[in-house]
Amino acid sequence: MASIIKEIAIDARPDDVWDALRDFQAVHQRLAPGFVVASHPDGDAARIVTFKTGAVAREVLVGVDEGARRLVYSVVEGPFDFVQHSASAQVVADGSGGTRFVWITDCLPDAFGPAVSDLMEAGLQVMKQTLESVNR
Repeated sequence: MASIIKEIAIDARPDDVWDALRDFQAVHQRLAPGFVVASHPDGDAARIVTFKTGAVAREVLVGVDEGARRLVYSVVEGPFDFVQHSASAQVVADGSGGTRFVWITDCLPDAFGPAVSDLMEAGLQVMKQTLESVNR
């Protein structure tokens, strides 16, 4: 299983970053606009997201831990033919008023790891830019 761990510093209050992350249905507006161009609910705990590339995925919300500021989701349908996919995103206070954003994805087959890593890196850059511009 490919395990991809990404982390980025965001110059924004952890509470503000968490509020955007936990708004699962508004990923295209509050967290990664332009990277994710559309999102709409698909049942109580799922969303259909469209990426800037035109790729479409169905993502299921697995859990939310308010105390740990951690959200877990799984891609169950999409452009990759995953046998398994699980991802978590966590907001951690950095001690100086800013945020460490930690994103971990595990997926099978391993061969998807490099492509998923590249997408996560691009998504993080958009999130950083978005969240820092909202809080300036």
